Formats: sequence, C-alpha cells, structure tokens
Amino acid sequence: MSKLLIKNGTAVFPDKTEHCDLLLENGKIKEIGASVECAGAKVIDAAGLHIFPGLIDIHVHLREPGFEYKEDIASGSAAAVAGGFTQICCMPNTDPVCDNAAVVGYIVARAKEVGLCKVHPIGAITKGEKGESLAEMGKMKDAGAVAVSDDGRPVSDARMMRLAMEYASDFGMICLSHCEDKSLVDGGVVNEGYNSTLAGLKGIPRAAEEVMIAREIILAETLGKHVHICHVSTKGGVQLLREAKARGVAVTAETCPHYFALTDDVILGYDANTKVNPPIREAEDVAAIKEGLKDGTLDCIVTDHAPHHRDEKSVEYNLAAFGISGIETSFSLAYTELVKGGVLTLERLAKRMSGAPAKILGLAGGVLAVGAPADLMIADLGEKYTIDSGKFRSKGKNTPFDGREVYGRVKYTIVDGNIKFEA
Repeated sequence: MSKLLIKNGTAVFPDKTEHCDLLLENGKIKEIGASVECAGAKVIDAAGLHIFPGLIDIHVHLREPGFEYKEDIASGSAAAVAGGFTQICCMPNTDPVCDNAAVVGYIVARAKEVGLCKVHPIGAITKGEKGESLAEMGKMKDAGAVAVSDDGRPVSDARMMRLAMEYASDFGMICLSHCEDKSLVDGGVVNEGYNSTLAGLKGIPRAAEEVMIAREIILAETLGKHVHICHVSTKGGVQLLREAKARGVAVTAETCPHYFALTDDVILGYDANTKVNPPIREAEDVAAIKEGLKDGTLDCIVTDHAPHHRDEKSVEYNLAAFGISGIETSFSLAYTELVKGGVLTLERLAKRMSGAPAKILGLAGGVLAVGAPADLMIADLGEKYTIDSGKFRSKGKNTPFDGREVYGRVKYTIVDGNIKFEA
C-alpha cells in the first residue's frame, strides 16, 4: 500500500509523548499533526494505543545458513515483527561463518525475499571466528554488512583486536565485542556466587567479563576508535563503562532484558532455559544494569535472541546450550520492568530500543519525524498478558519467561509504511 493513516494514537518522540495522527506515504513519514486527513489512505484507529519508532535490535542470531533447525531468516523475521522490531542485525556465528561477501550477500538477498523486517548482517572480525586472521571487512561492507563481531566467541588476542578496531574504522564500521576471558570462565555455566554453590554448578566470575571490557576500553582510548560492548551483565562492567565515558572514550554498550528482569535465583530450579552467556547475575548487578540504562551508561537494549532446538535445552544443565529466545518478549519485559518499574520514561525506552541502536550503527530510522522511514510499532501499554512460548513465531521456544505476566502488547509492526504484523 502507498498510503497509511494512523489516527488518534499517542506518539512517542525523543523529547515528548503527544496525541497525534501520522500519515505514511511511499515508505516515509509524510505528515504528523493533530488532525491529519488523506483521501484513499488505509486507516488504523490507534485510540488508546502508543506509537513508537520501529524497534531496532543490533544483536540477534538468525542461525541461517547452517543451523536452520534452530531458526532461519523467515522464522526469525516473523518473530522480530511480532516483537515490534522493524530492523535487526544478525550475528555471524553461522555455518559457514559470515566472514565473507558471499555469505553476507546471501543473508541480504534471503531477507529481502522473506520481506518482513529489515535484516542487516554483521560480519565476523576474524576468519572463521578463529581469532587468527582478520576477515575481509571491506568486501563484507560492500555486500551489506553494517558492523563486525566474533560474537559467540571473544577475540582473545589483544593485538588482533587492536588491528580489527583500526581496520574496521577504515571502512566506517565498528567492532562489537563479546567480552569473555575463556581462561577465567573455565567451564563455568552460571554466575559464580552463593546460588552456584547451592546448586552445585560451576560458576563464571564477573571478572571473566570485566577484564575484557577493561581491555576494549583501553584499546579504544589508546587508538581513538569506537568500540561497542555486547551484553553487559555485571555491576563492575557498568562502572568501567561509566568511568570510560566520563573520560570521553568512544565506547557504547548494550544489555538484554534477562539481565534486568531476572536474578540468578532462577538457576536453583535447574531449568536449562535460564542458561545464557554471560550468565544471569545477582540482585546488585540487576540494580546496576537498571541504573546504567537510566543514566545512559548503557546505550541500548538488545535481545541477544539465541534460539535453540528443544533437544539442546532438554538435557542436564551442564550439557545444555547457552541462550534465550528473546525477540518476542523484549519490549513487554522492558516496558514492564523499566517503565512501570519507574526506571525509564517512555521517551527513554524508545531511545534505548530504537534511537540509540540506529545511531550506534548508522542505520536510517529510530525516530518518529517527518521524512524519516515509515518504520513504526504500535502497542497497547495497558494490556496485561501471560508470555506463552508455545505461541512464539520463532522456532526457539527456549525462554525462562514462559508463564510470566507482563504489560505492553505489540499490536502492529509497520515497515516502510506496510503492515508486517497485526495482532
């Protein structure tokens, strides 16, 4: 459709929330006003609903190519629009690894064929994610990659990471760092603390994450390059980032709903759906993550959507795969925990889930404004519902939030002025 008119909604702008109408035409927001009319336009009556810029997730795992039994671009895109996401960036730990222009090009072409949300590939930092030699970043950028990361694995060699930051910046890209010192992880599966002792499960110390965050900050400061820190989970990590930003270091960072909506008390049930990397931490970490989101130390909320086949989770805890299928629950959890919880305003939630991710990777969109891409999400913030993983569009049903009551139901997801999801 070429024209779509959204009437009577409450729009969330960067600096205010306002009752208004929006006219979408030819893939752009054409008009925003108190009483907009347009002959021949399809009309959505958004009375009682809130209109957000389309959500943007810069950290998802779509699994294709190679692991389509866990997820594929079609199912992952369907899950994304059901969760209110209009743009997603997929990590390169596929098979083959997304470390060359051919795989990047395949993902771009397949996503366009599916035609739901916008999918931006993230290329690997090193060939095969082996940490031994740099991937061909320039060719991947030309094919459609928007950033580079070895997510799923750390770049353990500091010299290699230095070269990656320098090389990536030459092509206008940044490195997204999976911060994990494998020698300190040492086979751990949950947060190291009181509950890991009670459960008899080997713990992962906070230091395994924090020493790598510190390294990336030092490299970024030394080189004058921008680095982005993935899935921050610890109090110490937040403090390192806060101090670095105060010094003017070009560092940005993200966190995920499971790091502000759960504590490691959940591991005592031995439910492998609580197993994620980095692990769910303690109450003091949760408080620090919330404060980091409030003051902007943590720039954005991502899902780290990591779908797995049920057989990979229906095993004993030590053998289960790490990861949570989170793209369909992210907005509701964030709204419930952060806005209703008094941590963020609606405007700041939109910034953390849309505006900031767009800015970090230089993506078009992320804001409601005339001339901006017509990417929107419309939600009923008053609707309370129970998360039911059995109804996920994702192939991955692995969530620790199954049965949890939340507020904020996504009603419409609109991409380039076209309705891609309607509840």
